[in-house]
Amino acid sequence: QVQLVESGGGLVQAGGSLRLSCAASGPTFATYAIGWFRQAPGKEREFVAAISRTGGSTDYGDSVKGRFIISGDNAKNTVYLQMNSLKPEDTAIYYCASRWGGNFGLRASDYPYWGQGTQVTVSS
Repeated sequence: QVQLVESGGGLVQAGGSLRLSCAASGPTFATYAIGWFRQAPGKEREFVAAISRTGGSTDYGDSVKGRFIISGDNAKNTVYLQMNSLKPEDTAIYYCASRWGGNFGLRASDYPYWGQGTQVTVSS
């Protein structure tokens, strides 16, 4: 079973950047696809980005396309989410999640394994 730990969250001004990390422990991490989701108070968990096991395929939520970049480093068992041009509406707890197999999903229910989340706050 994969265990996931997010880091890199914090407080940033609008227009700034942050890079989140999702570090995985456990065997055969390279066989998992990874997704990033976020949840703001009073809102449903929202798909942000995902990357396939090989890193050859990625997808993004409409609200972050062109601003966020997901990447992976299998040697380090880590997936990154580079967040640029941040907006106040990006404020949320960000979670990484994993699922067995090469292909990622776009729904939270597609992922059985979750990290504890990291808070991102964007001030106006």
